[in-house]
Order: sequence, then C-alpha cells, then structure tokens
Amino acid sequence: MSKQIAQGDYLEMFTEFTNQLQRTQTEMIENWHDPMGVTMNSFFEFAEIANSAVNQIAQQHAVAMESFFPNATINKRPTGSAVTVQPDTGHVAVVTGGIGGIGTDICRSLAKHGNKVIATYISFEAERAIEWQKERLEEGLDIHVVECDVTNFRACKKMAKELELQFRSVDILVNCAGITRDATLKKMEAENWHAVLKTNLDSVFNVTRSFINGMVKRQYGRIINISSVNGLKGQFGQTNYSAAKAGMVGFTKSLARELADGGITVNTVSPGYVGTSMVEAMPKDIVDSIVAKIPVGRLAKPSEIGDAVAFLAHTNSGYITGSDISVNGGLFMG
Repeated sequence: MSKQIAQGDYLEMFTEFTNQLQRTQTEMIENWHDPMGVTMNSFFEFAEIANSAVNQIAQQHAVAMESFFPNATINKRPTGSAVTVQPDTGHVAVVTGGIGGIGTDICRSLAKHGNKVIATYISFEAERAIEWQKERLEEGLDIHVVECDVTNFRACKKMAKELELQFRSVDILVNCAGITRDATLKKMEAENWHAVLKTNLDSVFNVTRSFINGMVKRQYGRIINISSVNGLKGQFGQTNYSAAKAGMVGFTKSLARELADGGITVNTVSPGYVGTSMVEAMPKDIVDSIVAKIPVGRLAKPSEIGDAVAFLAHTNSGYITGSDISVNGGLFMG
C-alpha cells in the first residue's frame, strides 16, 4: 500500500514538472519580448516544485522508517511531556511594515511556525531593509523583503501580482504598516491627519483588496490587521491615529462577514504599550508612568504580539473571525 502511494506521489510530481515545462514554453512564445522575466518566473516555479518534491520524499522516508522500526524513538514525544505547537508549514505570509519594531517580531513568529514570510518596506528604508534581512538570516530566518508604498493602490496591486507569480499564492496577510503624527485636534495640521489615515487605514484597503481575489479563488486565507488599544479607548492627542485604528476594527468585522463562508478569516490584534527599542529609549520616568497604569505592571514583549498574530494565522484558527485580540496587559477591558 505504501509503495502504491509513493508511486502515485512520484507520478504526480513528474506530471507537475512536465506541466510546468509546457507552461514555460507557452510563456516564452507569448512573452518573447521579456525573456528575463519569463526565466525568473520559471526559476521560482521550478524551485517551488523541487521543494515540494523534497518534502514529499522526506515524508515517505519517515513513513518507511516507522514501518521498519515501529519502536524507534525518533520524533517520539516522551510520555508525560508538554504538548508542543505543531509547525503550520507551507503558507506564504506578507507583513506590511514588517521591518518595524512590532513587525519584526510578527515576521519572526510567522517564520518560526514554518511560513514563508515577506516583509514590506518603503523606498527610503531600502538600506535598512537590506541590513534587517541580514540580521534575520543571522537568526536562521530566511525572510524576503519587498519595497511597496502601501498608500498607493497601484503599487499594492503591482506588488500582489508579482508576489503571486513568484510564490504561487499568498495565504496570510498582516496589515502592520503605521505611523503617528500626534497633536491635539486644535493644533493638528490637515496634512498630518491625512498622512496617518492614508498610511494606517487606506493601506489596509489597498493591500487587502490587492490580495483578496487570490484567497477567494483558493478558498483559504488569514487576514490580521494590527490595530491598537488607542483605537478602542481613544488617546489624548491622537484623534488621527485612534480614528484610523478604530476604522481598522470596523473594516475587519465587515470583511469577516463577507468572507466567512469562503475559508478566509479576518481578525485584529490590538497591542497596548510594547517594549520596542523606540519605547525603551524614552526617559525612564515617562516609561515608569506608562507602566504604572498597566494592571500587569509591565510593557508587552514584542514577541507576545507576534505570537498572537501567529495564533490567528494558524490553519487551526479557522473558527475565529471578526474578532479582536487585545494584548494590552489589562490596560483596557471594554
């Protein structure tokens, strides 16, 4: 029986390979004016097929080893040990603003769960993005980076098309890009209002609209929008930021209803005050005054936000949609 299954798998791999050869030939004929583009697309397609083949062969090897050595302890969990989270492998995730403080840990958590992760950055962050990617490689995480102005709908659409071609599908989308331009409303300049709304809220439409058709077609997707405790309770001097973050919650709940029967979930994570390097660089008395208002008595670890996102992005979280996970240490419980 195992031999028949293996033969079927190998036949399927061979068929997929030959079909890709045919597609490549067709693309070369249709796109004769862009040989480099066709070559690169074909390279990524064949690489994906090869990676899938290696994974299947490894799985067959594990099954064979289990059948020949049923009492072997390889990969066996000792009796009484804690249950561990199983990696949720094989999905492609895009994290907007992924090279930022919170975005970095979201990328880390998704990658450690076995997902292929792509982080976006804005053009002026190009040098930082290259350095950021090297830092992740030093941690053992191969995370891709891509430039995109998330306030520009056409740029988002172009990015989505290119990533769908390169990676075949995007299954997880995390809208994390955001800025602040704080001021009381009576002193707020119009450009600072619009800048925050464009980056923090319009971007959620721009990026989600660009990827959603692929998710609907495949009947699978996980969309997580990073809101804020201040979008839930408001904050002095942040009418623009709080309005944008509150808008994300309404966007999430409405889209969740639209996609509920299509295998796609839409949720928000609303962090409180997080101990990013930027926050920790603030004067100690200011940080202490913030912590004094938080019931658990500390700032959130960035990894705690990342793990909340990874939880919602997991295949097993398919029954959670239209929800908000507030990671704020009890600062707001409304």
